[in-house]
Amino acid sequence: MHMRKNWLLLVLATIIVTANFDAAAQQGNKAKYRNKADDPVAKLPYYKKLRWADGLFREGSYFNASDYYLQLKAEQPRNPYLTYQLAECYWMTRDYKPAAHYYGEVYNTASKLYPEAVYKQAMMLKKAGDYEAAIATFNRFMDDNPKTYKKLKKRALIEIQGCEMAMNSMMNPMAATVKNAGPNVNSAYTESAPYPLGDTALMFSTMSQNNLIEVDKKKRADYMSHFMVSKKQQFTSEVDSFEWPVKFMDGEFNSSKVHISNGSYSPGGDRFYFTKCAEGDSMAVECEIYVSKFEKSGWGEPEKLGEGINEGGSNTQPFCAKVGKKEVLFFSSNRTLQSRGGYDIWYSVIDPRRGTYRRPQNAGKQVNTPLNEVTPYYDSRENKLYFASDGWVTMGGFDIYSAVGGPSRYTNVQNLGYPINTSADEMYYIRDPLGKPDAYVVSNRVGSKALKNPTCCDDIWRIQYEPTLVLRGKVVDRASQEPIDEVVVKMIDESGNTKTYNSEDGTFGFNLSRGHSYVVTGDKESYTTTRASVNTMGVKRTDPDDTVSVTIYMDEVVPSYTFMVSNVYYDYDKDELRAESVASLDTLVQFMNDNPSFTVEIYSFADAKGNEEYNKELSLRRAQSVLSYLQGKGIDPARMVAKGFGESEPAAPNTVDGRDNPEGRQLNRRTEFRIISDIPTRRVIYNSAKPGNMDEQSENLQMDESMNDDYDSDSDDGYGEVGSRVNQ
Repeated sequence: MHMRKNWLLLVLATIIVTANFDAAAQQGNKAKYRNKADDPVAKLPYYKKLRWADGLFREGSYFNASDYYLQLKAEQPRNPYLTYQLAECYWMTRDYKPAAHYYGEVYNTASKLYPEAVYKQAMMLKKAGDYEAAIATFNRFMDDNPKTYKKLKKRALIEIQGCEMAMNSMMNPMAATVKNAGPNVNSAYTESAPYPLGDTALMFSTMSQNNLIEVDKKKRADYMSHFMVSKKQQFTSEVDSFEWPVKFMDGEFNSSKVHISNGSYSPGGDRFYFTKCAEGDSMAVECEIYVSKFEKSGWGEPEKLGEGINEGGSNTQPFCAKVGKKEVLFFSSNRTLQSRGGYDIWYSVIDPRRGTYRRPQNAGKQVNTPLNEVTPYYDSRENKLYFASDGWVTMGGFDIYSAVGGPSRYTNVQNLGYPINTSADEMYYIRDPLGKPDAYVVSNRVGSKALKNPTCCDDIWRIQYEPTLVLRGKVVDRASQEPIDEVVVKMIDESGNTKTYNSEDGTFGFNLSRGHSYVVTGDKESYTTTRASVNTMGVKRTDPDDTVSVTIYMDEVVPSYTFMVSNVYYDYDKDELRAESVASLDTLVQFMNDNPSFTVEIYSFADAKGNEEYNKELSLRRAQSVLSYLQGKGIDPARMVAKGFGESEPAAPNTVDGRDNPEGRQLNRRTEFRIISDIPTRRVIYNSAKPGNMDEQSENLQMDESMNDDYDSDSDDGYGEVGSRVNQ
């Protein structure tokens, strides 16, 4: 039997803080033996192959392990151990959909052996973006365990809040476009730690590999992460596209022996901070923070920071910034002393004149949770700390959060929302230092360049902020001019995408996007609505923020509520609609679409010329021609009843002083409409997690501090860091 070799196939893991190769490490023959017939392991008997697969799993070679577990499962398809191990492999390789499938399968067949599998299934459904199914599965976990898993059930409630927040955020996205930084920056392996050099170039860390890599200590330079720089392309119509990268040579920081990442400059530019991450057992990586000083004409030899900064675990992701008048070094650490749990944000106040650092302090429970907070970035212009967390309420795994204050006290912790955050993992948020503050983020969302599954690997993404366009309005009773309370407001764009707002006091608000045409209506039982139109087609990305105000008028429907549509005319003795009637009927189409709960009767009339019975039949044909027109425009015929009233109920005299009155007869050849029913099941259904005014509804969901105090990562459930991976 041959010896195992290490093969890299996934990520120089970026999710938590000590880069480990876990799922990235391929310690077997998958790369070498691409044909199963040539793989000697595939020919082993069942129990030997099982030991081999389990060995790969223990070593962190999850892709290879999953291949052999699949082979074993083909022999024993109902073996719950194999199914569970497969699910674990897919979790660790961030392949969410098959992970959810296999967790669900093992729970349905062996729930007593694997009671926690349903919780993990729910987590995978959440990270796959199937929020409704995730909520149902979290609830199933809690219902099936009424007396156990107390702390994990508290976490499940937080995850449900995250699902609800995500659905609301996706319905009301913030004004930003997120685009992949492109193939000149991103490879199939992980890219991380973007750091903009002004507005013209981007420094980042990468393995620069698109193909399978053999892990060989003699060939470390082939796969060690290192700094690269890519300039923005100047002569192109595509905004924020990048040139082919070159090695970062501002200092001789790159190494062929250790992973180099997380570069950042001091505010004055005379110090450069970065991490060196060395491989340990099972290819786990522990990181230390270094600093190099610019002296005379070049960068000095990097020195490992002391004074408690590199202490008690992995210390990484340094970012130096001004906080008020202080210069502060932020970083992430998994040390246990004074920890909130998992990885926390820490800081050290710097005395730049003496070159000394105060003993690091934990950033506190306003920021840190019992799970993990990583990738700190401080924006001195806003006095905000940005960080990634999987312990707060998130849309998936890690989300980007902001907090006002620093370095030790913070308020207003907020999730940045969709599209910056998604159901996948987002980390390493950093804004441009100059000009309009666009930003970068690292994410494994769908659309990332990957070797295996669509969400295996992290890419750098460019965030292009849009002008903030806001629609504010009120709903008013036309007769009384008073606001209408408890009304649902609906906004629909040109593609039929609909947003709803539950207004308690008649006021409402929506966030708008560029390049759309919107129609806004109200909906309340026993009321008809008018519409307001808003167009953002001509708005440019560089335009300033703008707020538009509208008023929606509604009319109360009283018994026998009748209204006439003007200019629906017919020629004498004809039932065909005249051309000038079409525009008026199109307003009726709008009315029927804007008021979907109403059923109407279409009343048509004739003038008094001719036989009364004939005129009644003629008027019915005219009503039916209107019904046919509305049906052709998509109105359900079940919502309409056609009736003809002949020459009865004239709107004007047919004769004047015994003489024919053509103008009056034309007015009598008319169509009216009466609302006859209001069917509640046709009404707009509103299911908002947060009713109220726009500011309350658009404010991001914040975790109650007590939830973090109640939840402890050292719980007996053992899920403090389930499925997590680690970043340099």
